[in-house]
Amino acid sequence: MPEIHGMRNAQKNKNDEFYTSLEDIEKEMKYYKTYFKDKVVFCNCDDPFESNFFKYFAMNFNYLGLKKIISTCYAGSPIITEQLSLFDVKGLTIKKEESKKPYKIEITEVIDNNNDGAIDLADVEYLIKNKKNTLTLLKEDGDFRSKECIELLKQSDIVVTNPPFSLFREFVSQLIEYNKDFLIIGNVNAIAYRDFFHLIKDNKVWMGASIHSGDREFRVPSTYPLKASGTRIDEKGNKYIRVKGVRWWTNLDYKERHEKLILYKKYNPEEFQKFDNYDAINVDKVTDIPYDYSGLMGVPITFLDKYNPEQFRIIASSQTGCHPDEMVLKKYSDYYGYTQDRKSNGRTGATMGNNPILVKDDKKHVYYENKDGIRVQSTYCRIFIENIEIGEDNNGRE
Repeated sequence: MPEIHGMRNAQKNKNDEFYTSLEDIEKEMKYYKTYFKDKVVFCNCDDPFESNFFKYFAMNFNYLGLKKIISTCYAGSPIITEQLSLFDVKGLTIKKEESKKPYKIEITEVIDNNNDGAIDLADVEYLIKNKKNTLTLLKEDGDFRSKECIELLKQSDIVVTNPPFSLFREFVSQLIEYNKDFLIIGNVNAIAYRDFFHLIKDNKVWMGASIHSGDREFRVPSTYPLKASGTRIDEKGNKYIRVKGVRWWTNLDYKERHEKLILYKKYNPEEFQKFDNYDAINVDKVTDIPYDYSGLMGVPITFLDKYNPEQFRIIASSQTGCHPDEMVLKKYSDYYGYTQDRKSNGRTGATMGNNPILVKDDKKHVYYENKDGIRVQSTYCRIFIENIEIGEDNNGRE
């Protein structure tokens, strides 16, 4: 099984400039066409000459009925201005010492220059030769947090990009602060961020439509070290890695998000064990959510792929900061950890933190035991939900 890069590695190395494939952008964008007519789109983490986001919106400028595209890159980009020589831009001279300076492109008109009846990359090459379109150097560093880029953000309607994973929280926070619509690439584990989880809980952010599982391939800069087996270099020398847990995140609604999840299991206490430290039952698979239980249920984070806000209410998460303190009913500092061959793992139950705990020993994984011989095991992170379609007096509990 090849190793797959994750968000945690990207954050650790601060080497997280990943370029989304045109195919993945096309698959997601088909759900949102009506939102883009007469709108200004801002791609604020995208070198226009490398970004498939810029290419997509340039090629579909007229189809979407866009008003303007703004695309910026930052000074630290390892590929900044590599392809400027492809464009004969009148009035723009890039000196050697300026070759790594950030710039912006603003597109307000896209014409079928080669008269083939379609807008393609051959036409994109002529975009900034059009007097209505401009390419200019930025005065600051092109960081999305710079005053210059914030002013561009204020002018925009919708932000569509792949922000650096290491700055994801800060990026989303800025979008919320300036009340912008957005469609961005992130990781499913972003729900572990307290502020981001509360946006999900309050129905202000949700998962996109096209990616629900697996991993995705991203092109990375030429300086990116390829250490994992799940990487490749194409015939042109471009480097690619695979990243697990990738998701689209957005505040643009789409009808598939409101499709009802079909539930077929009936609640019974033997199958749906109650947590020892939360007043909720454990549901190991989203497809196993009981149809007749109105109490609190702890479900895997993959629930968000199926979340319908008309069917379920998100109450909290077991992640620290994502639930009220009083929701945790018990601590386990007087429990001690053992492997299945009865060897101490050197830890107390306090290391389980706020993870949901079940009184059990599955004979496979580490367990924690107290002086009375009671054994418990930790589950993965759970999202606590309620089925809002069930009446209060029909809770299915004994």
